Amino acid sequence: MARDALNTTSTDHRLTFDETLKLLRQKGVLTAKTVQRIKNVARPNDERHPFVQLSTQAIQSDTSPPYPLTLEAITRLIAEASSLTYFRIDPLKIDVEAVTSLVSQAYATRFGFLPVEVNDTCVTIASSEPNVQEWETEIAPIVKRKIKRVLANPIDVERYLKEFYGVSRSIVRATTSKAAERSNIVDNFEQLTQLGQMGEPDANDRHIVHLVDWLLQYAFEQRASDIHIEPRRDQSNIRFRIDGVLHLVNQMATPVIGAIVSRIKSLGRMDVADKRRPQDGRLKTKTPLGKEVELRLSTMPTAFGEKLVMRIFDPEKLEQPFAALGFTEHDLAAWNSIVKHPHGVVLVTGPTGSGKTTTLYSALRQLARPEINVCTIEDPIEMVEPTFNQMQVQPAIDLGFAGGVRTLLRQDPDVIMIGEVRDRETSEVAIQAALTGHLVLSTLHTNDAPSSVTRLMDLGVEPYLIGATLLGVVAQRLIRTLCPHCKIPVPMDASAWQSLIEPHKVRMPTRMASATGCDECRNTGFRGREGIYEILTVSDAISALIRPGMHTQELRRAALAHGMQPLRLAGAHKIAAEKTNFVEVFGVVPAANH
Repeated sequence: MARDALNTTSTDHRLTFDETLKLLRQKGVLTAKTVQRIKNVARPNDERHPFVQLSTQAIQSDTSPPYPLTLEAITRLIAEASSLTYFRIDPLKIDVEAVTSLVSQAYATRFGFLPVEVNDTCVTIASSEPNVQEWETEIAPIVKRKIKRVLANPIDVERYLKEFYGVSRSIVRATTSKAAERSNIVDNFEQLTQLGQMGEPDANDRHIVHLVDWLLQYAFEQRASDIHIEPRRDQSNIRFRIDGVLHLVNQMATPVIGAIVSRIKSLGRMDVADKRRPQDGRLKTKTPLGKEVELRLSTMPTAFGEKLVMRIFDPEKLEQPFAALGFTEHDLAAWNSIVKHPHGVVLVTGPTGSGKTTTLYSALRQLARPEINVCTIEDPIEMVEPTFNQMQVQPAIDLGFAGGVRTLLRQDPDVIMIGEVRDRETSEVAIQAALTGHLVLSTLHTNDAPSSVTRLMDLGVEPYLIGATLLGVVAQRLIRTLCPHCKIPVPMDASAWQSLIEPHKVRMPTRMASATGCDECRNTGFRGREGIYEILTVSDAISALIRPGMHTQELRRAALAHGMQPLRLAGAHKIAAEKTNFVEVFGVVPAANH
């Protein structure tokens, strides 16, 4: 191998393929027989790093039990064998501006290292070469801090070395460019005297274009559901929402943020010049892997400029079966009993960000067949779906939900989806659509399923009409699921279990799961989210209770007696299935209703 030809007699040298195998053999990970087999099939003159060469051969360890020798596993093992600390580079936890200001990109590239952490006394530098350390004595006087060497996988080191320095360079050049200077006209309340002195930001400045491209690709890779761009007085924030929690990604000069917002507004066909009014837009793009993704854009004027939020919609999530969304067999049976009816009203309820849109779109995809006409009225259209006929609310031309439904009723629909029932007029036309033989799906903002009936009555819908048309209500929440990479079984917490299920009687399992946190979940213990559901099926017995003066608790007790499982029990089942923990469930479900 070419790498084996490097000088290995010096103490300072690049790790060779044979040395890597020898270290794994000494660690007891591979037997001599396996090492020889690997050497026999290795590609001659392979210029790749030995960690990469080994990881691409899909090798299993010779331990009991065996485990795959992935790139991270190999890096961790060689770090241990070299008495170095293993380091998994998490770009969300790295201060890019701070680490890239320590040494030049050319110098870091020459020796193949990347600064990853810096404080007043120490600089942590990641490398994939445990035996190359001559640079330590050279840069110590430059950084004027103690040097801590750690070992990271070579692909990450090479990638982030280019990416961090590239982003940092674009920020610096964008800050000093005319585009950033001109974007200083953002409507900062503390700088009103400067208004009118400069022109509009140049959204097509190449440095701004690069930053926007990086921002979107970065968000896709990190599984973000939302991107928040938040202007502040001097340094503005970029944050990603990942698994329901916001993470600070980067801080940039406010003029640069203004130019980035203008670039994204331009891509979303929004009015770039108007910074005083809230605007909505949408953008369709592709991930680095070629998958199409839609983004819904929303701007809001703030004290320091325009705040932009981009909600990321992955079309693949809408194609998942209901089981993948978190529906249990009990939930799925209740859901199917509701939507099998040709006409009536189905409501999905929950707070903002609880997955209502995903549930509705998944339901519509389930219902959409060549012989069915599915029409929607939305504000705004969340995701363009070719199997639906979608219409957007247009307040400027006095087209609201109620008017939109009346239009849809003249379009020979079978299934109608109304984005939200938010007033009396919309609720009445939804009821009328159901009475005239249409299946109507919509959303409502209530804490639980039985409260939706009371809410409709508060909006002015007659109780007898609710009883005649309402098929069912689905209340839902999203809970974070435990990371599969660090999840371990633990004994069940009996007191927490009783507190969660009271007053219901559910057999307590003997164990639950806990996650300690690892590199894959950024030490949070959670990775991904699932829904928990409370499904109220309006049977004849439930319908008979919907009358003037009805109390929500009366309806809830009857629903529970007829098989409805409350959100707290749905959370308990997720805990029993070792998918989440008590802290997460208690944090998202409403208080118990006795």
